Amino acid sequence: MHYLYLAVVAAVVLGVIVGFLAPGFAKGLAPLGTGFVNLIKMMISPIIFCTIVLGIGSVAKAAKVGKVGLIAIGYFLAMSTVALIIGLVVGNVLHPGSGLHLDPSAAAKAHQQATGGEGSTDFLLGIIPTSLLSAFTEGSVLQTLLVALLAGFALQKLGPAGKPILRGIEHIQKLVFRILSMIMWAAPIGAFGAIAAVVGNTGWAALRSLLVVMLGFYITCVLFVSIVLGAILWFGARINIFSLLRYLAREFLLIVSTSSSESALPRLIAKMQHLGVSRSVAGITVPTGYSFNLDGTAIYLTMATLFIATAQGSPLSIGEQISLLVFMIIASKGAAGVSGAGIATLAGGLQSHRPDLVDGVGFILGIDRFMSEARAVTNFAGNAVATVLIGSWTKEFDREKAAAVLAGREPFNETTLLDEDEQTPEEPAREKALA
Repeated sequence: MHYLYLAVVAAVVLGVIVGFLAPGFAKGLAPLGTGFVNLIKMMISPIIFCTIVLGIGSVAKAAKVGKVGLIAIGYFLAMSTVALIIGLVVGNVLHPGSGLHLDPSAAAKAHQQATGGEGSTDFLLGIIPTSLLSAFTEGSVLQTLLVALLAGFALQKLGPAGKPILRGIEHIQKLVFRILSMIMWAAPIGAFGAIAAVVGNTGWAALRSLLVVMLGFYITCVLFVSIVLGAILWFGARINIFSLLRYLAREFLLIVSTSSSESALPRLIAKMQHLGVSRSVAGITVPTGYSFNLDGTAIYLTMATLFIATAQGSPLSIGEQISLLVFMIIASKGAAGVSGAGIATLAGGLQSHRPDLVDGVGFILGIDRFMSEARAVTNFAGNAVATVLIGSWTKEFDREKAAAVLAGREPFNETTLLDEDEQTPEEPAREKALA
């Protein structure tokens, strides 16, 4: 897998070169990136189902599962609020978009993006699948989460009679992760196609005109992860943020090349368990964070909204900023890892609150692909930090195992993505390491 990591890096560089030298040819390579991301999406539902069912089904008391879920949701909402405040402060200091006069001719495309928004009632009803099996075919993470929760609690109530079913799901999980590791060998091709296409489409023109908002967004995300999340992780679990980020380096590269945290979600679940977080905590926190962890999205929506309003000569008051952005944060639930979901949420929020500003969304479409990478990386980092923190707070985190893993003494199994010596769903990571 070390060679695969190098191949992805080389593919990204080659994609940038091809994008600049042959933009016409590069635009036609977009299906390569789309195909790879679709392969990853195909594995999301079965991996989340197996992980959550095993995590809940192996826990003796249902109250423990509920406690972890409530802590996770509370933490994610609190951190999204912090990210929102930071984005507002930075945006009002930088005044992105000042001096620009946006051409409203892109309104048609913006309005088309806005149609992707949905109300809170539709969102809640959309969590319920049409049938028990349709959750796996419709690609909805929240629907899969609901079915997995029901199945996990049902197996929990079955007691000893459910043990054979749990064991069977463990074998299915191993098969699913093995398939995922095979798909990962297509990562260089997917990364090359995705990067080449976006560089060929965008070039330098859009980057030059929107440099302020992009750099401001990037810097804000970096400061948020390194300072805010870093401090919380150190005081909450005594883990260095940079050690954790280095441990997840391959996942970050995958996210940057595909512009979607979906591509690294299954690996995050496996890596958190390998790090020493219990299966039940990792199985609940990671999928929950995938739908509710909106740190990067909150910063993005803040910067993009202020940019559009200022560039069109209609700056928002503080009250308007807060009400509009709170609506967007709520509307974007469940779309944290989906590439392009941020632009739909942005357009939908402006359409419902300030229709006169929605025309400006068409202009920011040119760099949304670049901003979505930082958005996905920030969401992913926040998800990893949250999983470690919640594991530590609920005493479901093996610090000795984590120290060994982060120091490189216990490398992650890139072939199976699982610890082969794992015996039972509840077995502590330290005992597994010594087995």
